[in-house]
Amino acid sequence: MRTISLPRGRQRLHAMPTSTGYEVREDENYDWDGRRRGQTPFTVLQHTISGTGQLRYENRNYRLQKNDTLLVLVPHNHRYWLEKGDRWEYFWISMNGEEALRIHKSILGVSGPVFRLQPATIDHLADCSLRLIKGAASPGAASAVAYEAAMALYDDVFGSHAFAEKQSAMQPVIDHINANLDKALPVADLVQISGLSRAHFSRCFADSEGIPPAEFVLQQRLQRAAKLLTKADFLPVKEVAIMCGFEDANYFSKVFRRCYGITPSQFRTTGMYASMGSRR
Repeated sequence: MRTISLPRGRQRLHAMPTSTGYEVREDENYDWDGRRRGQTPFTVLQHTISGTGQLRYENRNYRLQKNDTLLVLVPHNHRYWLEKGDRWEYFWISMNGEEALRIHKSILGVSGPVFRLQPATIDHLADCSLRLIKGAASPGAASAVAYEAAMALYDDVFGSHAFAEKQSAMQPVIDHINANLDKALPVADLVQISGLSRAHFSRCFADSEGIPPAEFVLQQRLQRAAKLLTKADFLPVKEVAIMCGFEDANYFSKVFRRCYGITPSQFRTTGMYASMGSRR
């Protein structure tokens, strides 16, 4: 195990590493809940070298194996852990800062929390982690390494020609979704807009956005609701639900709590959206 922890929130820089390291875990007590790590936003980028880890992200389960990389935002509704009898070898870089958070949120918005990176990108990220462990000379130097890691990840995710083609093909569908979040959005209508067969549409959409179409629609509805709850606090919760496509306010509250860990009313009171920001 080789790790380093850096002070959080003391340097107001666009990207700042908060911790990094290499570990081999064989203890099922290894368990991180994204809703129980405080309210100061930061991200965790963790690459699996060998072994197996588990991730539950917004009610979807992932099994992380060799060459899988996870990216999560804190605070957020996710949990990653090691099951009994498993072994997990990985390195990670955690960081905060306005620009680092913006970049990582944009990546999460299109690729989801788990992806496969190019070997050169993995080597680059590992090198950034090692340089931080060996010691950056100043906060500015540490910030430069964190930003370099964020840009390496950005280039890998957004630089793929195949990814760009799929994203372009799905853009009319995404535009339609965002313009009609207050209405019903059946997958059949989205398929018609895409001009593809249903099976091909579902595959292309998941490849482009990282999640199935129906899950993407729900995610967008909840993000709009979170924004309205704090930016338009004069609106009753029931009206926010209707504006975001939820006809049943009780169902809205149930789904919202499952995602954010608190009720819409509690979310409005704590002003969480202001600290979390939009994921897109």
